[in-house]
Amino acid sequence: MTTLSIIVPAHQEAGHIGNCLNALLQQQVPHGHNVELAIVPNGCTDDTAEIARDWIAAFQKSGWSMRVVETPTGGKAHALNLGDDAATGELRCYLDADIEVAEGMIEGLFTALDCPGPRYAGARLVVSPTSSSISRIYARFWQKLPFVAQGVTGAGLFAVNAEGRQRWQRFPDLISDDGFVRLNFAPAERKRVEVDYLWPISEGLGTLVRVRRRQDAGIRQLRALHPELAANDTGDRPDRRTIRRLATRDPIGFLVYSTVALLVRSGRTPTTWTRGR
Repeated sequence: MTTLSIIVPAHQEAGHIGNCLNALLQQQVPHGHNVELAIVPNGCTDDTAEIARDWIAAFQKSGWSMRVVETPTGGKAHALNLGDDAATGELRCYLDADIEVAEGMIEGLFTALDCPGPRYAGARLVVSPTSSSISRIYARFWQKLPFVAQGVTGAGLFAVNAEGRQRWQRFPDLISDDGFVRLNFAPAERKRVEVDYLWPISEGLGTLVRVRRRQDAGIRQLRALHPELAANDTGDRPDRRTIRRLATRDPIGFLVYSTVALLVRSGRTPTTWTRGR
């Protein structure tokens, strides 16, 4: 019997974690398999932990094991490591608390990770509905980039099998935790589950720019601190031919996308964590 441990770090997610957990509760678990949840509210001053605990009975009724590992110390890497310490499954899924997975995700992850050798799995990213027209246009263009449209981004959701989890020890305190894990795997070791998950994009031009700066800083940090992972950093950025083709099909989307990119390059590098919403 194989167990999948789902680890959910959560900082100030009172407004989102209920939707995340409800989507998980709708999942079907394949016969002969188990799923356990470790929710890790970290440094929260809102009701994230209390809301998570309110779901324990519902998950237990469905045959899932669920525990809430609360810590006053903030920081995603710390939360991920606490969740790992509490987990018992051979398979591990790391899920942001503002993500909503579609039906079939759990079955898809079990299938993708059931193979010999190290394996990394992601799914089909779909940007959540946004109230900002700028963010909506940006997302429309960005989702057509090959890395998002056909790749395994790992943004907000990634999973590994037991051999894959041996690729690193503790989660390092990096800006890009998902990028660090993904680059521990060669492209041939990554598997995309063709099931949607909703990923929230930044609302408004200013927040888009700030978060993009942070993402770019995360890429630079990874390259500086872990140059040994550079060999797996292929295909993440579109070439000029692809950009021209997409720009021809969606000139307004390209204008917004390129404007954000120019503003990102003209600003200061962030040194602190920036919330995407």
